[in-house]
Amino acid sequence: MANNLTSLKPEKLWKHFSEILRIPHGSGNEKALAEHIINLAKSWNLEWQKDKVGNVVIRKPASPGHENAPGVVLQAHLDMVCEKNSDIQHDFTKDPIEAFLDGDWVKAKGTTLGADNGIGVAACLAVLEDQTLTHGPIECLFTVDEETGLTGAFKLKKDMLKGKLLLNLDSENEGTFTIGCAGGADSEITLPVERKKKKIKSAILVKITGLRGGHSGLDINLGRGNALKFMARLLSQAADKFKFELVSFNGGSKRNAIPREAWAVVAVEPANQKALVNHLKKSFESIKSEYRVTEPEMSLNIQKTAETGFPLVVESQIKLLNLLLALSHGVISMHPEIPDLVETSTNLAIVGTEEKAVKIICNSRSSIMSALEFVRLVIRAVSNLAGAKVVQPEGYPGWTPNLQSPLLQKMVDIYKNLFQQEPEVKAVHAGLECGIIGEKYPGMDMISFGPTIRNPHSPDERVHVGSVEKFWNFLVETLTRLA
Repeated sequence: MANNLTSLKPEKLWKHFSEILRIPHGSGNEKALAEHIINLAKSWNLEWQKDKVGNVVIRKPASPGHENAPGVVLQAHLDMVCEKNSDIQHDFTKDPIEAFLDGDWVKAKGTTLGADNGIGVAACLAVLEDQTLTHGPIECLFTVDEETGLTGAFKLKKDMLKGKLLLNLDSENEGTFTIGCAGGADSEITLPVERKKKKIKSAILVKITGLRGGHSGLDINLGRGNALKFMARLLSQAADKFKFELVSFNGGSKRNAIPREAWAVVAVEPANQKALVNHLKKSFESIKSEYRVTEPEMSLNIQKTAETGFPLVVESQIKLLNLLLALSHGVISMHPEIPDLVETSTNLAIVGTEEKAVKIICNSRSSIMSALEFVRLVIRAVSNLAGAKVVQPEGYPGWTPNLQSPLLQKMVDIYKNLFQQEPEVKAVHAGLECGIIGEKYPGMDMISFGPTIRNPHSPDERVHVGSVEKFWNFLVETLTRLA
């Protein structure tokens, strides 16, 4: 359980992280964690402010003698991605996260850990509590709903912050300074479907599980499989040889996570069931061979189901499978100037079957807004060809790198002096709140950094213990030097 984390160093940070694990704080459900933070601020006699959307700012006066130092904003988001393995019983609205120490890493039992961005939140709280630190005026900004819509950053008022230097504590590789990020936007597709008037009699449940998933931006270039794509491929190939009726097709759960699981209910005559099942298994083995390196744990489970319902008419079934095959997924282009940086990508994220429609969500990203709009134009065109309606909400801006940033130069020097090594300076193919905050506060000098976190947004999420201590020591030294 989380209690064994409190023996780790730095003690205050791990203490606060352990408390955070006990408070449900999935996206849209951050109120209890926000209240917990406000209560801590009250107990420390610190000024606090909460806005209408739920963002919280805590202000800590400068250390004596450092009142004229530049104001520093420490920023982290309150929400976590709630993902779990299908065999785990866990209610993210009330159950605590069960964390445990596994060698040099902290993990959770079958669920996301929430180190993204719980470690950042805990670091802010540790700074606010610790009276031994030397620093200038500090504001800790805790935003809401970063993972599903960056809502907190979007709704942040332009007069809530005073500081001109912002340290975003939401990066996932210790020793890396992030100075730019991609913009992103969703496409919400609704495909109308018709159903036959006669209920099915015999059906099977086809389920693909065990994929690694991961962050739809940071992990999109790793060649991992998409369960929705695999399912569409299996059923489309089977439809060339067998007559079956598709009742439902579902999978994926988060727009910013690569889908790890997909499942479909298929009606088939008992006499043809064995042959269809064998064909699906054979096709799946081919896919598994293709992805043997990146998806070694993927599996196919097919079983009879008592589920009843009205199957799709043939035309709707064909349109759905063709649409899912045609929608892009993965890297679209690499950045022409920055090595190994994805410039543009798209994630076929969620499919949900309703009585009269199938809802599909795609999440696209790019560091170039015109390229992002082109990807969404293609998604709209493909969807329109299938007879689907598309809603494309306004996206969020990217954050343009500034290699001449005075804050960057100072932090690089601090890191080199502290650890005798050069930090990596990079941009990332993910959405960070810095882009939005930077638009609201022109001239804000911003850097993002954090400890080493692997597989965020999936139940394999883990944070490296030694990197957390290193991250903390660097944060403390940076605040001292900026003062």
